[in-house]
Amino acid sequence: MIRKTLAAIVMALCVAGPVWAVQPDEVLDDPKLEERARDISKDLRCLVCRNESIDESNAELARDLRLLVRERLVEGDSNEEVVEFVVGRYGEYVLLRPQTSGSNMLLWLAGPVAFLLALIMAGMYLRGRSTATPQNVAGLSAEEEARLKEILKD
Repeated sequence: MIRKTLAAIVMALCVAGPVWAVQPDEVLDDPKLEERARDISKDLRCLVCRNESIDESNAELARDLRLLVRERLVEGDSNEEVVEFVVGRYGEYVLLRPQTSGSNMLLWLAGPVAFLLALIMAGMYLRGRSTATPQNVAGLSAEEEARLKEILKD
């Protein structure tokens, strides 16, 4: 009984490990090139599956991108050149971790800047509210007070 339970646990752990979509016919013969291809593939987004890397996706487009990466590596490109080639062809959206330079810097900074502006505006509002007196907020003239007393008597 213990052996069956242990075997079931071991099998569950094996199944729960990372599942790669790379097909055997895609794997390069050179282990170093294959390792480089896997490193690059982990950082490239599948354009069909959105937040999955092409290494994890089973989509046809992801397979095409994996083959393209391997093809470029076999041709002698460096990792950076392969990524630049793919980005040049598909845009920066293909990167799982977008660059923090150029026009992307505006997007990276927009959230924190908006948050700081909201904090400043909230602080100014609360500060102005705490210094307001009841006379400043809803002061009535003598005529208005007399009219209000007259209305309340009825």
